[in-house]
Amino acid sequence: MSNAAPLTILGGLLVRPGEAAPCAGGLRAADGQIVALGDISAEVGDVVVQAKGALVAPGLVDLGVFAIDKPACHFGGITRAALMPDQNPPLDHPARVRFAAQSGKPNLWVHPLAAATRGLEGREMAEIALMRDAGAKAVSTGRRWIGDSGAMLRLLRYAAMLGMVVIAHAEDDGLTAGAVATAGEIATRLGLSAAPAEAEALAIARDITLAEMAGARLHFRQVTTAAGLALVRAAKARGLPVTAGVSPAHFTLSDLAAADFRTFCRLSPPLRSEADRRAVIAAIGDGTIDVIASCHDPRGPEDKRLPFADAEPGMAGAETLLALTLTLVRDGVIPMGRAFELLAGNPASLLGVNAGVLAVGAEADIALIEPTRPWVVSSDRMEASAGNTPFDRLPVAGRVTGLFKGGVRVR
Repeated sequence: MSNAAPLTILGGLLVRPGEAAPCAGGLRAADGQIVALGDISAEVGDVVVQAKGALVAPGLVDLGVFAIDKPACHFGGITRAALMPDQNPPLDHPARVRFAAQSGKPNLWVHPLAAATRGLEGREMAEIALMRDAGAKAVSTGRRWIGDSGAMLRLLRYAAMLGMVVIAHAEDDGLTAGAVATAGEIATRLGLSAAPAEAEALAIARDITLAEMAGARLHFRQVTTAAGLALVRAAKARGLPVTAGVSPAHFTLSDLAAADFRTFCRLSPPLRSEADRRAVIAAIGDGTIDVIASCHDPRGPEDKRLPFADAEPGMAGAETLLALTLTLVRDGVIPMGRAFELLAGNPASLLGVNAGVLAVGAEADIALIEPTRPWVVSSDRMEASAGNTPFDRLPVAGRVTGLFKGGVRVR
C-alpha cells in the first residue's frame, strides 16, 4: 500500500484530536501516513479527492468484534478491528493469533486479542507472551468472567509485566449462569431466567481490586449498569488505569425492547433497565466511558430463530456503530470530536497502534462522512454476513461516503 500515489483530500471538515468541533481544511497522505493537515494544496502526481464539506475523520477502530466481516466494517467506516478470542478454536495459540492478524489485510487490519486462559476456560493461563509476539495487541477473558481470583491476579500481574492491557468481561457468572435477561419486571413478565444487574458491579469491584494489587491496566469491554459505572468512576478518580466501553445497544435500548421475545435483542450482557440506560448516557457524557464498540457478532437464523432462552446472544453492529453514536452528538451529549475519541482514538491507544487520529505521522486511515445523511437500518439489506440487528427499520443519520486504508481507497 505504501507504493500507491499520495492522496490529497480537499474541502472537508477535519476532525482533529483535542478539538470539539471540526474545522475546515485538507489532508495529504503519502507512504501510508498522514504528512500534512490544514491549509494545504495538492502536489503533482497526487490522487485528489474533493470532500465537498464532508467530515474528514479517522477510520474507526472497533474494539472487540466476534467475526471479521469486511463488507460490514467498510460500510460503517471501520478500518481496524480487534478480534475477540472467542473463535472456534479460541485464539489461545500463537499460530492462530498470527493467522488472524493477517486475515483482513491489506484493506482491513485485524488486531487479535489473546485469550487470557487456555480454551477460555478461566483456569490455566495461555501463552500470552508468545501470542503478543505473534501479533496480539491485548489480552481478553472473552465472553466470560474469570471466577478464580487467584487466576485473575496472576493474569493481571503477567500482563502488567508485558505492558499489555487486560480486556475483561464484567459479570459474576456465579449469578448469571443460565440467565438470559436482567432481573426485573420485563424478565418476570416473560418468564425468562434472569440475573440481578448487581452481577456486573460485583465483577467490576473484584477486578478493580485485583488490578490495583497487580499494577495492571484494565479495560471493561462493556459496563452497562449505574452501579458498575459508579465503581469505574471512583477508580478513575483514584488515578487507577481503568477504562470502560459500551455498545450502542446499551445506550439506545432498554429491556423493554425484548418485551415481545425479540431474539435480536438477546445480547451479552443483556439489556438493562431504563434507569441503567440513562446512566450509560450520562457516563458517556462525563467521560467515565472511554470506548464505544460495535460488539459485531453476525448470527444467522439457526442461532436466532429460536425461543428467546435458546437463542445465541449477539448482534450485527458494525454498520450501525457510527450512525448510532452520532445520535449522541445531535442530542448534545458529546461534541463531534469526543465521538471520534470514543470510536477511534481511545481504542487505538488501548491497542497501542498508531491510528485513530488525524495527526501528522499517524496511519492514513481516513473516513469521509456525511453526518446528517439519512438512511433506514434494514436487517434484510445489511452488508454483514447476517442481519441480526435490534435496530431493524430504525431511521438514522450518518453515512460513510469514502474510506481509505493507509491512504488507499477501499470504499
